[in-house]
Amino acid sequence: MTKGQVLVADDDSAIRTVVSQALGRAGYDVRTTSTAAGLWRWVAAGEGNVVISDVVLPDENGFDLIPRIKRNRPELPVIMMSAQNTILTAITAAERGAFDYLPKPFDLKDLISVVQRALELPQAQRSSPSEEGAEERLPLIGRSPAMQEIYRIIARLTQTDLTVMITGESGTGKELVARALHDYGKRRRGSFVAVNMAAIPKELVESELFGYERGALAGATHRGIGRFEQAEGGTLFLDEIGDMPLEAQTRLLRVLQQGEYTTVGGRLAIRTDVRIIAATNRDLRQLIAQGLFREDLYYRLNVVPLRLPPLRERAEDIPDLVRHFLRKAEEENLPTKRLDADGLELLKRYRWPGNVRELENVIRRLAVLHTGETITADVVSGELNEPVRPRAAEDTEVTTLAELLEKRLADVFAEYAPQLPPPGLYDRVLVEMERPLFSLALAATRGNQIKAAHLLGLNRNTLRKKLRELGLDVVRGVKSA
Repeated sequence: MTKGQVLVADDDSAIRTVVSQALGRAGYDVRTTSTAAGLWRWVAAGEGNVVISDVVLPDENGFDLIPRIKRNRPELPVIMMSAQNTILTAITAAERGAFDYLPKPFDLKDLISVVQRALELPQAQRSSPSEEGAEERLPLIGRSPAMQEIYRIIARLTQTDLTVMITGESGTGKELVARALHDYGKRRRGSFVAVNMAAIPKELVESELFGYERGALAGATHRGIGRFEQAEGGTLFLDEIGDMPLEAQTRLLRVLQQGEYTTVGGRLAIRTDVRIIAATNRDLRQLIAQGLFREDLYYRLNVVPLRLPPLRERAEDIPDLVRHFLRKAEEENLPTKRLDADGLELLKRYRWPGNVRELENVIRRLAVLHTGETITADVVSGELNEPVRPRAAEDTEVTTLAELLEKRLADVFAEYAPQLPPPGLYDRVLVEMERPLFSLALAATRGNQIKAAHLLGLNRNTLRKKLRELGLDVVRGVKSA
C-alpha cells in the first residue's frame, strides 16, 4: 500500500525522472507530466493526494494553476518548484495558496519531507489565503541557499501577525526583511514605522514610542503622538531592540501581553492593533544574563527567530548584488560602469565586515569616482586595500565537489570538443568523469568494494560491473569481499 499519490508536472524529463524515483523509493505512487494540461486532467478527475509543479510549464504558468486547483479541490496541497529563485517567486507561491515552495536545485530529502508534511497536515490547514498584488521591485537580492531559506520563511509569515525577531550583523539588511514582511503581508495597506532604539536618548524612548500628554514632559504644550499610534493597523519595526531601556521594555511587554498601552502622563489604556518586528545585532541572551534585557520580553519578541547571514557566508550572491547596485547607480544618473571578472573575484574574496551595506557603498564610490567605463581588479584592490591575486590555473581554489567537477569538465571540453563530433563527446565526458570517480572511491576505501559501493550509493554488483567496464577491477589491490 502506497503512502499516497503524487502528481508531478515539469517540462524537464531529467527532473521528472529523479523526483519520480526518489518519491517512489519513499513509498509514494507517482504520476508525471510535462504540461499543465496533463496535470489539470488528473486533478479534475480527482486523482492525486499532492501536486508538485514547476512554475514555468510550456503551456501555462504554474502559478495560474493554483487558484483553479483550489477552487476545484481546496483540500489538495500544491508544492511549487522553480529555478527563478527570487523573493517574488516565494511570495507569489504563498499568496496564490501553495503549500510550500522549493527553489531549484533542491535536496530530495527536503522534497520528501515537504510531501510528507503536506499529507499529514489537516485538510483545513493545507492552503493559505490568497491576496492579489505584489510589488515588482525586488527588496532582497540573492540566490544562495541561505537567502532561499530567508525567502521561504518570509513567504510563510506574510499572512500572519506573528512577532518576528531578526538577528544579524550590521549591514545584513534587517530593515529590508522587515519591510518585505510588511509590504507583502496582509498589513501592507497600513503604515510601516521604523524606530532605531540606539538613535533615541534613553529618557525619551517611552514618549517616542507611546506618546505623551500635554504637560507630561518639560515644554510639552500639546499632546504628542507616539510611534504605536502612527503604526496603527500596520507594522512597527523596533531596530536595535537591545538598546531599549528597561523601563520602556516593561511598557512594551504590556503591549505584547495585553494589546494595550498608556501614554506618558496618561491614565487611560489605549487598545492597539500593530504587528511588531524587532531586530538586533547584539546577543540578547548575554544582555539577559547581565540584567540589561527582560527575559520574558525576549520570549515574547522571539516567537519567530530569523537570522540573516553575513555577506561572507553567501559570497555567491555578490555578482547579483553588484549588478543590482550598478543598475541602481544608473537610475540615479551616475555613470554607466561594468566590473571585469578579476575585479568581481576580488569582491567575492573580501570579508565584508560591513556586509551588504558596505558593498553598496563601495560600488557607488567606484561608479562616481572611477573615470573608466570598466572597473578593473586594480581599481577594486585600491578601494578595498586588498591585494590582487593572479588567476593562474595552479592558484585556482577548488572548495566544493561541484567546483571540482566543473573544472574537470572544462578541461575535457577544451581538450576534446574541437576534435570529436557531437555524438562522441557525451560518452568521452562520462568516461573521463567516471574513471577518476571510481578510482578515488577505491583508494579512499583501500580497495574494499563493499565500502566503495556504500560510499558511492551503488549496489555492489553494479559497482563490479562498472569496474570491469573501466578496467579497474584489478587495480589498487581491489578486494572482492
